[in-house]
Amino acid sequence: MGVVINCDMGEGFGLYRCGDDAGIMPHINIGNVACGFHASDPMVMRETVRLAVANGVAVGAHPSFPDLQGFGRRDMAMTREELAACVLYQIGALKAFLDDAGLKLNHVKPHGALYGAAMRREEVAQAVADAALVYGVPVIGMAGTLHEEVYRSRGLAFVSEYYADLDYDSAGALLITRAHAARDPVEAARRAVRMLTDGKATTIDGRDFDMKADTICIHSDTPNAVELARVLKESVRPWLA
Repeated sequence: MGVVINCDMGEGFGLYRCGDDAGIMPHINIGNVACGFHASDPMVMRETVRLAVANGVAVGAHPSFPDLQGFGRRDMAMTREELAACVLYQIGALKAFLDDAGLKLNHVKPHGALYGAAMRREEVAQAVADAALVYGVPVIGMAGTLHEEVYRSRGLAFVSEYYADLDYDSAGALLITRAHAARDPVEAARRAVRMLTDGKATTIDGRDFDMKADTICIHSDTPNAVELARVLKESVRPWLA
C-alpha cells in the first residue's frame, strides 16, 4: 500500500487569501478543506472543491475549534456534546459543496489545536469520533497517540500522518505552531523519504524516533508550500499510492 500527500487548504476568507491552493493542487492526492470555523467561507469552500475536481484530488473535511480570529490554533474548553455538534456542523457544510460537485466525502482531519487536543484528551477524540461516525469515513491523525486508540476503538478507519513542514519535540510529539515558517524543500523531502524507507523521523534536538505514516502532510500557509509540494511529490513518487 502506497503513501499519499495531503494538504490543509481552502483557508481563505472573504477577500483574504491564504496560500496558493491552485498551485498546490497538482502535487497532492487529498485535500483537507477548511469548513468555516477557523478559515474559509461558502465561496472559498465551493472554489476549493471545484479546484479539487479539476485536479482529481479527493477531499476531506478539516474542522476546527470555533476560533476564526486565532485560525483554530488556540485550544478551547468545550464539552464533548457541544464539540461533537460543532464538528458535525462543519462536516455537513463542506459535504453540501461535495454533493453539488459530485464528490464523496473522503475523510475527516481535525485542524490545529483540535488535532492536538484530540491526541491528548479522550473527550475531544471521542467528540471527533462521534461526528465522523455519522459519515463513516476515515480520520487522519498521528500514529501511537491517544486519538488513534479512540478512533480505532470506535470502529473508524485510521490514517496515520507525517508532517513534512512541522517539527517534532524531544519526546517525538508534534509541535503545532501558530504560524508556519518556510522549509527547505530538499531537506523536507529527504526526511520524508527516510521516514518511508527507515521508519524514522527526527526531533528538533536531532534524536531519531519511530514513525509510520500512510500520508504526508503539508500546509497551504507554509510560505513556500507550492515548491515544497512539488519537490516532495517528485521525491516520494516511488511510494505514491
